[in-house]
Amino acid sequence: MKTIPYILATAGHVDHGKSALVRALTGIDPDRLPEEKARGITIDLGFANLNLPSPPAVDPPATYQVGVVDVPGHEDFVKNMVAGIGSIDAALLVVAADDEWMPQTEEHLQILGYLGVSRGVVALTKVDLTTSEDAVRHRVKEKLKDSSLAEAPVIATSVLSGRGIDELKTALAEVLAETSPQRDIGKPRLPVDRAFTLTGIGTVVTGTLTGGRLSRGQVVIAQPGGKTIRIRSVQTHNRDVAAGEPGSRVALNLPDLIVDDGHSAHGDAVVRRGDTITLLELGRPFDIIDVLLERSPRLPAERSPVLKDGALVHVHHGSGDFTGKVHLTDGRELRPGQQCTAQLRLQAPLFTFVGDRMILRDWAAQHTLAGGVVLNPDAIRRGYRTDERRRQSELRSASLGLVRPFVEAQLSTDGAVPRAGLLVKTRFSFEEISAAVTELVNAGKAVVVGDVVASPGWWAEMLGRTTEAIAAAHRDHPEQPGLKLTDLRQALPPLPGAPVFEAIVSQLSDDGYVRAGAFIRKAAHRPTLPPRLESAGMRLRKALAAAGMEPPSRKELAPDSLSQQALHFLLETGEAVEVGDQVVLGSDHFTAALRQIRQFIARNGPATVSDLKQAVGSSRRIMVPLLEKLDRDGVTHREGDRRKLGGR
Repeated sequence: MKTIPYILATAGHVDHGKSALVRALTGIDPDRLPEEKARGITIDLGFANLNLPSPPAVDPPATYQVGVVDVPGHEDFVKNMVAGIGSIDAALLVVAADDEWMPQTEEHLQILGYLGVSRGVVALTKVDLTTSEDAVRHRVKEKLKDSSLAEAPVIATSVLSGRGIDELKTALAEVLAETSPQRDIGKPRLPVDRAFTLTGIGTVVTGTLTGGRLSRGQVVIAQPGGKTIRIRSVQTHNRDVAAGEPGSRVALNLPDLIVDDGHSAHGDAVVRRGDTITLLELGRPFDIIDVLLERSPRLPAERSPVLKDGALVHVHHGSGDFTGKVHLTDGRELRPGQQCTAQLRLQAPLFTFVGDRMILRDWAAQHTLAGGVVLNPDAIRRGYRTDERRRQSELRSASLGLVRPFVEAQLSTDGAVPRAGLLVKTRFSFEEISAAVTELVNAGKAVVVGDVVASPGWWAEMLGRTTEAIAAAHRDHPEQPGLKLTDLRQALPPLPGAPVFEAIVSQLSDDGYVRAGAFIRKAAHRPTLPPRLESAGMRLRKALAAAGMEPPSRKELAPDSLSQQALHFLLETGEAVEVGDQVVLGSDHFTAALRQIRQFIARNGPATVSDLKQAVGSSRRIMVPLLEKLDRDGVTHREGDRRKLGGR
């Protein structure tokens, strides 16, 4: 029978019986801290697991392997609550029949809505403490109206009598049957909600795995620290497994990391709650993020703090609590029931994907202000309020979950992107991204050159700039073999990565241009001396031709600046060959001498300088540097005072 993993989290006001209900459902006490047991309230996250059979109508039948996250309900521990529900599939909202709807009930419900949790069950606990169960149920349903859990079933329960526990399990299974399992898109992320050290084992981190599998022996990276480590072992629900599956509670043994105990030296090897275990190729964290913010219309306007432009806030993402400033794109403040795009400028980098959800709370950590959805995880500060950036943000916010518009948006922003880096930090699979690129290419809205995808307009502009730069180089410096590639890159605006520049050069090579070493030129271009050097060049050509194998010294050959520039041209174009510091030969004479040396050694065996001097008809002044050059080039090989032929 197929096993499908899901994550369920509790929510609700303090002392409404969340932990007791988890114990009744799973047989596991989620309160693990001595202080929790002493005070009788949940302070930090607790964990349990539950296997549920699928409802009878499900075919084929399956087992739902449910990881349960029990969260604290006290207002002082909301940040711990948020740390546990960042990647859940469904919620178990707990309301006590004797207390009914309380402040944290409402706040937790709003947080669930901000995080996009729309599947869940409401457990009405402690029903044996009320004599008006139907009236309480009715009032709870009224409170749920216009919320993300408006359609959730309400199940009356009592952990003392056991009433409703089986019915609650059935309701949970029915909700999960309608919930799509988390997808494997090849982009695993494990937000760390616990990090601890076990004697003889080392550091262990736990969290809810999303986006892909993590396997024993796999190399991963801890973000934002940037430390790469190898996974020693993997567990799911206290069982050793070869790999953790997306949608599962997973524990990783990462012995190369050090748990931050508040005294550890800060460094890339330290791990703490809020870090993310992921893959190196999925990019790096960033401290500027463009988001879409919304404030619930359920917020009491008269008591809700105003979210102002420039406000200091706590940003809860995944299992972490980060701080920074929020900069609204439009207006001075965001009121309940409103939404707008904004930019978060954080005090430390944060690893996010497009579509990730987050919670904003006030600087005093007393009030939940808004929910946010990541639109650009690698944003830039400059121009965030321009019309173009607004247009891009609106396009992204209107197409969340649709891969093609996001490809268009990234190409519109960056112009071109290495294919391996296209929408890496999104919840789209590589197959979905590739299919979207193919659609855009077929529609004429994208071009692919090698491993680079580009906007057609941007690509045409870059090719136009490069051809203009090369033409200008040929016009202004006809003596040069072309335009230096380093100069060409400086002539272009900043490009998104070296592969994009290489793709531009590759495209030119297919369009009548030639890359030669560090230069690029038109195929028809032949270096010519500029008019001011033509006379000096002509004199040098005649002098080298007449001198044969006994040319004058370089200083005598080119005594002035114009002659030196002309000689440099002849050397660059191969009309002359630099044999030594002070010896330059015409290329025809150099080629003839090379042929004679090869023939003499092939016919007579290893030869001395004197032997070769006579064979070539030159002097020792020329032959010694000439043979040393041939040794360096591998044409000859010196053994004692003789040369034999080398490998080249």
